[in-house]
Amino acid sequence: MKNAIKLIFMSLVCAGFYAAQGQVKSITVSGTIINKASNLALPFINTTLYIAKDSSFAAGTISNEDGIFTFENVKPGDYFIRINVSGFANLQQGLYAGTSSEFLNMGSIELTPSGQKMDAVIINTKQAEINNAMDKKTYAVQDNISQSGGSVLQAMENLPGVTIQDNKVQLRGNDKVVILIDGKQSAITGYGSQSGLDNIPASSIERIEIINNPSAKYDANGNAGIINIIL
Repeated sequence: MKNAIKLIFMSLVCAGFYAAQGQVKSITVSGTIINKASNLALPFINTTLYIAKDSSFAAGTISNEDGIFTFENVKPGDYFIRINVSGFANLQQGLYAGTSSEFLNMGSIELTPSGQKMDAVIINTKQAEINNAMDKKTYAVQDNISQSGGSVLQAMENLPGVTIQDNKVQLRGNDKVVILIDGKQSAITGYGSQSGLDNIPASSIERIEIINNPSAKYDANGNAGIINIIL
């Protein structure tokens, strides 16, 4: 009788020992994040694991290029995962990590597109203040606050290579320059003096074009270049 009791006791101890040996202490949890609408994997999605009891942070990871995420060394217990990503409805899903296996595959985690429509996007662009072409350089004066408050003559003085001496415009130190208004010569743009330009407000200028190497069709006296004022 005593031997029988001893045998039963030993059997229970062994059973408990092997049962304890069979329980895992950490688990690897994985899953695949997909777009529910297209059934395509979603790469590089932030996925966070929380402890269900107190909602405290447990682990965080990012899905790979195939949409697969992995949490390693997860202790057995109750958890939930949370996925918040722009363009999709927020997801929270419960998770129980047991002790019977070292690996737990959650399968496919489907994210539903939020369906929110973006407001219209308005793109405002502005022409560059300086535009270099093969035969000329164009300077926008309309948006230049420092120039728009003065006269045309003062605006020209701010251009690179242009100087004003005694109301005479010089280009790279040479006064042999042709000055046009909207592509045409005017009485106020003669060679002797361009003082008449001081009476035109700079705010009326759209742009100024400087042609350093004019073609033969222009006046030969303008061998220093041509300045074309576009109003």
